[in-house]
Amino acid sequence: MKKKSLLPKIKAPAAWTKRLKQLTAKHEKFLARKNPVDPEWDNGVFERFTFPAITYRHAPIEWRYDLNPKTNPFLMERLGVNATLNPGAFFWKGKVHMVVRFEGYDRKSLFAIAESANGIDGWRFWDEPVDLPELKPETNVYDMRITFHEDGHIYGVFCAEAKDPNAKPGDLSSAVAVAGMVRTKDFKKWERLPNLKTPASQQRNVVLHPEFVDGQYAFYTRPMDGFIDVGSGGGIGWTLCRDITTGITGPEKIIDGRAYHTIKEVKNGQGPAPIKTPQGWLHLAHGVRGCAAGLRYVLYMFMTSLEDPTKVIARPGGHFLAPYGGEGFGDVSNVTFTNGWVELPGKERTVMIYYGGSDTRCYVARTNVAKLVDWCLNTPEDALTTRKAVDQRLALIRANKQLLGR
Repeated sequence: MKKKSLLPKIKAPAAWTKRLKQLTAKHEKFLARKNPVDPEWDNGVFERFTFPAITYRHAPIEWRYDLNPKTNPFLMERLGVNATLNPGAFFWKGKVHMVVRFEGYDRKSLFAIAESANGIDGWRFWDEPVDLPELKPETNVYDMRITFHEDGHIYGVFCAEAKDPNAKPGDLSSAVAVAGMVRTKDFKKWERLPNLKTPASQQRNVVLHPEFVDGQYAFYTRPMDGFIDVGSGGGIGWTLCRDITTGITGPEKIIDGRAYHTIKEVKNGQGPAPIKTPQGWLHLAHGVRGCAAGLRYVLYMFMTSLEDPTKVIARPGGHFLAPYGGEGFGDVSNVTFTNGWVELPGKERTVMIYYGGSDTRCYVARTNVAKLVDWCLNTPEDALTTRKAVDQRLALIRANKQLLGR
């Protein structure tokens, strides 16, 4: 993507022009920075990289600064960028793209698409953010999942948030969350569909399955009783919708529930749309548990049946990916959250996993389908008790001793 000149067509003071050139040069140098594999990380499952993939510093200068010397004589940043996080992802016209949750200093999120030739570095945002149609009442939108559906459309499903109309006077924290939906065929023009209407009072982390199931659209959901608390239920749900242009679904059922003293004790939610493999559907999700520091968000995996996507066939225990190094510090620390991954074309079936670090920046990890399937099918399930965890560990150690002749 060729960078255009930012110099205004009106006369500007020499000092102002010099500052703009310095800002531009510094920004271009940052965008050109390579992102090597982290040599310290090696678990055999996926690779991490040295730097975040996208940060607030990737935001184009013209998205932040008023470039008119008359109205901005000191060349100040007028619309600051607080965070770039929780990206959806897709492969399009030979490049990897992220649909970034782009948050200003004012806490409002918008969607901005960035592209990279290799999916690791060289990320540049498109000329403008997504021009998203609005459905009122709607205060904030975030965390879009992208699904290329077999009906020929490309869908984006995201959380749409508004103030709770039933909140008591003075209560400015109570909110209502629903699943907003858009569709496109070129990522330029977006058609806003009705918000999803499920039996649950609130919804977050809703994802569209890429294929019809029983002739209907299928959604992974996360039914909630409140904006933050999942209530008495919770877990990754499943519901069908006959006509996506109405958004009305049928009954909801939980296909991957919460469990006491696990990485998904407090709540859990589907990440991106699943990847289809001969062995089953690969799922990446997030799990949340409470700890002394607050809530800890990690990523985990599971697999479901090709014949019945509601049937879990593999449930490896523990987390798949958790905050590492600087990933654990930010606006909301101790958080890894995903709603985007991309399978690259080619027989290697390389998978790029994109995730938000502590609600502040975007990271990338690299693996492949074969490794993810192996991880899911051959990693033991959560033992659920200390005694059984000891048995698991002893079984591994003693089997290795026998192999080593000890």
